[in-house]
Amino acid sequence: MHFLDTTIEPLGMGCWPIGGPMFSGKASIGYTDVDDAESVRTIHAALDGGIRLFDTAAAYGAGHSERLLGQALKHRPDALVVTKIGIAIDEESKRITFGDTDPARVAPAVEACLARLGRDRIDLVLLHDNKLPVAEAAPIFAALDALRQAGKIRAFGWSTDFSDSAAAVAGQEGFAAVEHAMNVFVDPPRIQQVVEDHGLTALIRSPLAMGLLTGAYGAETQVRQGDIRAGDSLVIPYFRDGRANPEFLARLDAVRALLTVGGRSLAQGAIGWLWAKGARNLPIPGARTVAQIEGLVGALTFGALPPSVMAEIDGLLANDRQHAFEQEL
Repeated sequence: MHFLDTTIEPLGMGCWPIGGPMFSGKASIGYTDVDDAESVRTIHAALDGGIRLFDTAAAYGAGHSERLLGQALKHRPDALVVTKIGIAIDEESKRITFGDTDPARVAPAVEACLARLGRDRIDLVLLHDNKLPVAEAAPIFAALDALRQAGKIRAFGWSTDFSDSAAAVAGQEGFAAVEHAMNVFVDPPRIQQVVEDHGLTALIRSPLAMGLLTGAYGAETQVRQGDIRAGDSLVIPYFRDGRANPEFLARLDAVRALLTVGGRSLAQGAIGWLWAKGARNLPIPGARTVAQIEGLVGALTFGALPPSVMAEIDGLLANDRQHAFEQEL
């Protein structure tokens, strides 16, 4: 696919998991079982597999994800880096606070990202505040556009699940992408239409439903304490009390054979579903091990799911899908 004047594979790597622990107040909203050396190897394996786009944020690990990514990409100027601002961080305590949306803070925040990433320019900077009113977001995008014109960033966009918000700013020069949640369980047609109408790229977060669509979590699998999936802060309850939500497991069982058509793994089928839904979709599944990313890269060999399979999946899940997802956040 074509993104920021560059031809890349339609698959990126999400770097929230490699950030490790992070906290919002007393709540743990990061990931456990993270090994920095393995994270760097995972990024290199992604590059070896053809992935060129890496999605991170200042908030991920309170700066740690950006630092690791910068280390791993030190000699890879061909890699495209997406990061996000708008959430204040304290690197020492690994804590984040929301509401850091003063337009005067945009330039210092981007400079801090540049320093952690070890780069002279960031390819894409997203506003990380999902629900921010458009009137408050507009001055932030103006500040980002000034940084674009100064050569600090190539483009900007918004990580939001609200189609009206995205539509209100999508026509600005320099606005290139919307990052939103979407997967086999969550189908948001309105924001997908905004992406199509404005010729944007849709960076798809949670493409594997926080790991549920990999098949790695059964009814008895317990997520380790301290992992975000063990808490109660998930917007979509893929997990409850640290275990896979039985309702979603039932939906997965209903389409398991369809997702694995042609020899695909479940994860590869879930990514193929997203590609079949739209040519502008660029899934960014999170990974923290070489084995995980190598399996995800395998989706490129299979490509999009066939139309007949898509029709069967949509028929089976039509009544269960969260079409009104953006209204429920």
